[in-house]
Amino acid sequence: MTGLPIHISEDVAEAVAAGAPVVALESTIFTHGLPRPRNLEVALEAEERLRSTGVVPATIGVYAGVPTVGLSTAQIEELSGADDLDKASLRDLPVVAALGRHGGTTVAATAFLAHRAGIRVFSTGGLGGVHFGASESFDESADLTTLAAIPVTVISAGVKSILDIRATLERFETLNIPVIGYRTRRYPGFYITDSGHEIAYRVDTPEEAAKVIEARDGLELPQAVLIANPVDPAKQLPPQELEALLTRAWAEADARGIKGNASTPFLLDFIQRDTQGRSLEVNIEVYRGNVRLGGEIATALAAARSEA
Repeated sequence: MTGLPIHISEDVAEAVAAGAPVVALESTIFTHGLPRPRNLEVALEAEERLRSTGVVPATIGVYAGVPTVGLSTAQIEELSGADDLDKASLRDLPVVAALGRHGGTTVAATAFLAHRAGIRVFSTGGLGGVHFGASESFDESADLTTLAAIPVTVISAGVKSILDIRATLERFETLNIPVIGYRTRRYPGFYITDSGHEIAYRVDTPEEAAKVIEARDGLELPQAVLIANPVDPAKQLPPQELEALLTRAWAEADARGIKGNASTPFLLDFIQRDTQGRSLEVNIEVYRGNVRLGGEIATALAAARSEA
């Protein structure tokens, strides 16, 4: 029995085979994360920014049931405007594929497909993690266990601010997933540069990050390397404002009886409405910074391989 076919675009396949820099990009940021028409603008801008620096972008999603690494511009345009499409985590991939549906891939599914295609670097916005109350609800993102078993490098601005960051960092430690700050030992909180939690390691250049990745691969370890890249302090939401906002958001969710899977979209929408769209601009700045750093690390990795 053969494996389920994964379509890898020609330019991505050629770049991987040649050892050229490639960066994977997830699709949920434009299928489920950002409002129209900004979603399409941000998706195409990310690809163009990478190409302008000599890096091949590989936007990943499920198109008409086919897991695709390197969506075409036309496919990105179609998915960004589609209403009936799935948010596909790793568990959902076989179902979405079998039913021939469109799907935006989450961090977990994107990391899996990137690794299958031979891509080593993946840039996203924020990671999933442990939700408040998880000791009773067992509500934690599949990103955690998936990244414990897939040796990619993920550049993010931390986990989403609505999550239990302390518990998430503990889970990363338990799962043997290294968390490394980029030019910082303070773990970022997505909308803010400093979540209040210290991490053990930092790197200060893309070349240092590449050395860590090469060491992980040399040891044949199975887990991801997480690079925590904080948003520019000048562009973050004021931390005290965010803290007060989250208090109001949780209170409103409790008043409405919103729990479980419904909490995340409600809280994120509350934040966007309460800040009159300023949080959206921070979100986009976070993504831009991570895409840029992902390209720099992919380039450093390609150079290291070439020298070797």
